Amino acid sequence: MATVDDCDVTMDPEMEILSDEELEREAESFKEQGNAYYIKKDYSEAFNYYTKAIDMCPKNASYYGNRAATLMMLSRHREALEDSQQAVRLDDTFMKGHLREGKCHLSLGNAMAASRCFHRVLELEPDNSQAQQEVKNADSVLEYEKMAEIGFEKHDFRMVVFCMDRALESASACHRFKVLKAECLAMLGRYPEAQSVASDILRMDATNGDALYVRGLCLYYEDCIDKAVQFFVQALRMAPDHEKARLACRNAKALKAKKEDGNQAFKDGNYDAAYELYSEALTIDPNNIKTNAKLFCNRGTVGSKLKKIDQAIEDCTKAVKLDETYIKAYLRRAQCYMDKEEYDEAVRDYEKVYQTEKTKEHKHLLKNAQLELKKSKRKDYYKVLGVDKNATEDEIKKAYRKRALMHHPDRHSSASAEIQKEEEKKFKEVGEAFTVLSDPKKKSRYDSGHDLEDDTGNMGDFDANNIFKAFFGGGGGQGYSFEANQSSGPGNFFFQFG
Repeated sequence: MATVDDCDVTMDPEMEILSDEELEREAESFKEQGNAYYIKKDYSEAFNYYTKAIDMCPKNASYYGNRAATLMMLSRHREALEDSQQAVRLDDTFMKGHLREGKCHLSLGNAMAASRCFHRVLELEPDNSQAQQEVKNADSVLEYEKMAEIGFEKHDFRMVVFCMDRALESASACHRFKVLKAECLAMLGRYPEAQSVASDILRMDATNGDALYVRGLCLYYEDCIDKAVQFFVQALRMAPDHEKARLACRNAKALKAKKEDGNQAFKDGNYDAAYELYSEALTIDPNNIKTNAKLFCNRGTVGSKLKKIDQAIEDCTKAVKLDETYIKAYLRRAQCYMDKEEYDEAVRDYEKVYQTEKTKEHKHLLKNAQLELKKSKRKDYYKVLGVDKNATEDEIKKAYRKRALMHHPDRHSSASAEIQKEEEKKFKEVGEAFTVLSDPKKKSRYDSGHDLEDDTGNMGDFDANNIFKAFFGGGGGQGYSFEANQSSGPGNFFFQFG
C-alpha cells in the first residue's frame, strides 16, 4: 500500500504561500504599475492594479486611497467614498484619505459630511490650502441648498435652477440636486432640458424614482397624459412612498377623464354641460399650462356656441397667455372678434396666425378680416337707411322715403343753424346711401369692399336734392313742398305733393 511519501504531488506555483515581506513587495509592484497607468490617464487599468495591490495587502490604507482617487476619475463616486472611508478606518491620520472622503461626500451632495472631513484634514495639517478651499466650497453648497429650498417654497423656480447649477459645480454627482433642477425646469416649461437631465440620471440609475417622476411630469405638462401615467406608476413601483408621483398620477387621471367628458358633451351638443366640465377640469392642476391652455380654448369654443362672446374672448386670451404658440386659440378669438365686428383685433390675431403658419386657409382668413376692417371704416349705408344688409329693393326704397322726408332741409327751416346743418348732412348721407344700394352694380361693389370713389361716376358729384326729386317725381311737374302747420306750432311740417 503506497504511503503519502510515495505520491508524486506537484504544487501549483500560484498556491505557494508567500511571506509577508514578499506580499508587500508584490503589492508595491502592483501599486507602482497602477501609478504608471494613472499618470497615463488609463484609469481602468490603474484600478485593476490597485485592486491587485489591495488583494495582496488589504490592510494598507494608501492602496485604498489610490484606488479611491482612480474611482473618482472614473466618476464612480460612491465606490470611491467606500474606499476612502476604508482608508481612514485603517489609518485615521491618513490626510489624503480624509481629503478624498470629503471630496466624495461633496461630489455626492453631502456638504455637511464633506465639511467634517475637510476640518479633520485641517486638524492634521492646519495650513493645508486645498482643505481650506474645500471647506469654502462645502459652505457654498450648503448656502445654495438653503436658498433653493426657500425658492422652491416660493415657487421661484428660476432661483432654484440657478442655485442648483451653482451647487452642481462642486457636487457634480449629486442626483438629488439634478432631480430638483429638472423638476424646476419642468415647472418653467423647459421640458427638453428637464427630460435631458432626468434621462442622464436614469442612464446611471434606472431605478431612480425621482428621475422617473420628472420624466412623467414633463410628459404630463406636455399633455401626453397616458405616457405620463406610465412613468408615475413606474416611479411608485420603485418608491412606493413617493407622494409627488402619487399626486401627479391622480391629477393626470382626473384631468384626462374630465376633459374627455367635456369633449363628449360638446360633441353631443350639450354645451352647458361641456362648459361646466371644462371649468371643473381647470381647477384640477393650475400648473399644467399646456393642458389648461387647451381647456380654456375649448371652453371659449363652447362660450361662442352659447353666444357668450365676451367670455369666449376672455378664455381664448387666457389660453394664449399660457401658450403663446397656440394657433387654435388665436383663430377662435379672431372669429369671436369678427362676430363682434371688432375687426382691428381680428386682423391682429389672423396676422399672428399667418406669420406662424403660412397656409392658404390662414391667408384667406386674414384677407377676409382685412376686407371687413376696410369696409367698417367706410360709411355704413345700411345703417344710414336703417335696414339690414339683406334688405330687399322694396325695403330699401321704403327706408329711403322715410329717412329722406325725416331729414329734408325744408322740414327744419325754422330750426337753429346748428340743427339745420346736421339735418342737411344726414339728408345728403341718406341720398348717397340710396344711390349706392338702389343700383345693383354699385351695391355689389360696395358689399365687396371696393372703393366706389374709384368708379367713373364719382360719389362726390351726386346731388341729394336731384335724387329726392327723381324719387318723388318732382322733376315731372308734380311738385312737392313742405308747409308749416300754423296750428301745430313751430318746427312741425307736412309733406304735400302739388
